[in-house]
Amino acid sequence: MDYKNTNAPDTTVTYDKSKVEAATGNIYEAISIIAKRADQINGDLKKELIEKLEEFATYSDNLDEVFENKEQIEVSKFYEKLPKAHALAVEEWLNGKVYHRNSDEQ
Repeated sequence: MDYKNTNAPDTTVTYDKSKVEAATGNIYEAISIIAKRADQINGDLKKELIEKLEEFATYSDNLDEVFENKEQIEVSKFYEKLPKAHALAVEEWLNGKVYHRNSDEQ
C-alpha cells in the first residue's frame, strides 16, 4: 500500500465511536484490530526507511570522521512528516480497507 498518498490526519483527531465500532459491534475488538494493523504499517514503514537509508550508509572505522549526508537527512525528514501508523490504520479501518474475521465464528 502507498502510505505516502493518504488522507490520514497528521495531528490528533476525535473519531465517532459508532463509526469505529460499526464493523465489529464491539469497540474493544475494533481497537484491537486497528492496533494490529498499525503494527503492520509501522513495520512496513520502518523496513522501507532502513532500506533507503542503507543506500547512503558509509562504513568507516574511524569515529572521528562524521559525515552529514544531506540525502540521508532529507529521507529521514520525509518519513518524519508522514502520518503516524495509528492514524493510517484508523483511516484504513474507517474506509473498509482492513480485512478481519472472528475465528470463533463458523
